[in-house]
Amino acid sequence: MPPNAVVIGVDSSTQSTKAVFTDATTGRPLAVGRAPHQVHGEAGARESDPELWWRALCDAVGDGLKELASAGVSAEAVTGIAVAGQQHGLVVLDGSGRPLRPALLWNDTRSAPQAAALTAELGGPNAWTARTGSAPVAAITAAKWRWLYEHEPAVAEAAAAVRLPHDFLTERLAGTAATDPGDASGTGWYSTATGAYDPDLLRLIGLDAALLPEVAPTGGTRIGTLTASAAATLGLPPTAAVAAGTGDNMAAAVGLGLGGAGLVDHPVLSLGTSGTVFAATRTRPATPALSGFAAADGTYLPLACTLNCTLAVDKVAALLGLDRDDAAPGGEAVLLPYLDGERTPDLPAAAGLLTGLRHTTSRQQLLGAAYEGAAVTVLRALDEVLSACGLDPRSPGVRERPLRLIGGGAQGRIWVETVRRLSGRPVIVPEAGELVALGAAALAAGAATGDDAVAISTAWHTGSGRELPPVERDMDTWNRVTSVLGRATHALLS
Repeated sequence: MPPNAVVIGVDSSTQSTKAVFTDATTGRPLAVGRAPHQVHGEAGARESDPELWWRALCDAVGDGLKELASAGVSAEAVTGIAVAGQQHGLVVLDGSGRPLRPALLWNDTRSAPQAAALTAELGGPNAWTARTGSAPVAAITAAKWRWLYEHEPAVAEAAAAVRLPHDFLTERLAGTAATDPGDASGTGWYSTATGAYDPDLLRLIGLDAALLPEVAPTGGTRIGTLTASAAATLGLPPTAAVAAGTGDNMAAAVGLGLGGAGLVDHPVLSLGTSGTVFAATRTRPATPALSGFAAADGTYLPLACTLNCTLAVDKVAALLGLDRDDAAPGGEAVLLPYLDGERTPDLPAAAGLLTGLRHTTSRQQLLGAAYEGAAVTVLRALDEVLSACGLDPRSPGVRERPLRLIGGGAQGRIWVETVRRLSGRPVIVPEAGELVALGAAALAAGAATGDDAVAISTAWHTGSGRELPPVERDMDTWNRVTSVLGRATHALLS
């Protein structure tokens, strides 16, 4: 790597784009550019215009370049770029690479009936996990493609290319249609068992493999350099390497130094728009209780995801007229903030549920109950993730492994306190922000140098941070919330 080289990690999330300009040697962020996204839809629909993602990427890179220049660093120092994008979204393009319609996002739950139908057509959840590592839910791209074919057949027939969000942006950068095993493993048509697209599944959903991008060996694989057009638009050198990139959760794992060249079988809880718990492992996961993803570095990433996390709790705070930190333990109140349906548990038609109110219940307790409901929902899946790694989640040695807490919620005092109280685990809150973008930056550095991206991020120490000891686990609250959750799940499924 040339001295003073800079790499760009792009985090194209549901709500915004962030471009982090990173010192390729130390991992130190030098500049950050940001631009918002627009999400539209109601009654389960969630859509965004992919062209706005590209404009947001250009704006974020442009803002970052201005900050970089103010620090005396030239754009010519940029040697690589990689995109980490929101998973699962369906982007359908015409022959010129333009979107035929807005993208169907991961949290669009209209495809729940199609997910159920696909599950049955292959012979049940276990038949799917044996191939893909995951059973269909509304989020997966295969269910969205089936929804599109049933509701907008003319658009599906006109599609000349099918992409994931990060694939779409990567192709705009390099002019090459490429994806990676990590993001591809969330489509429902990529097999983690074979490491390739599954022809039987493609036939099942009615999708031609010719419409899909090639799968690079890893997210840090160099797929080319910036096209002349992209370089001119972004103000970057055309020699900058473009990595295959990956999904946002996979990039966060890289940013934490998780994977074959770093830590394996160590759990992470991400508190963002969604709440996710995952770990990098060498054991291929295949249980219907989880999403058995591939990781960006060639290992695996068993993951459970809830739709309702920080945004849902913030909505409850707004309804109560409270600041997000003006919360107290919920007491007898239980609030399941399933404002957008739910994914884990798989309840796409669920709504929020409040029970256990008393005259003495305060607004602060109601907000605390929302935190507890969201935290318990995602923490319940932690044991499943550890089991998928081949570990006994009840063993003292495994329980002593710290839970890494990341995402916007990890910067909130109440979120951290709630997770510590309900998990009873030691917690590490990494000092580095924007771990998805930093993971993408490590992938960009890998593309520029040929080195392993996880080894790069491990050397950057981006996963280190504040270590908090365990506190006594609040089993009263845990049992109260899980009891209500169990009854609610039974009622919705019966």
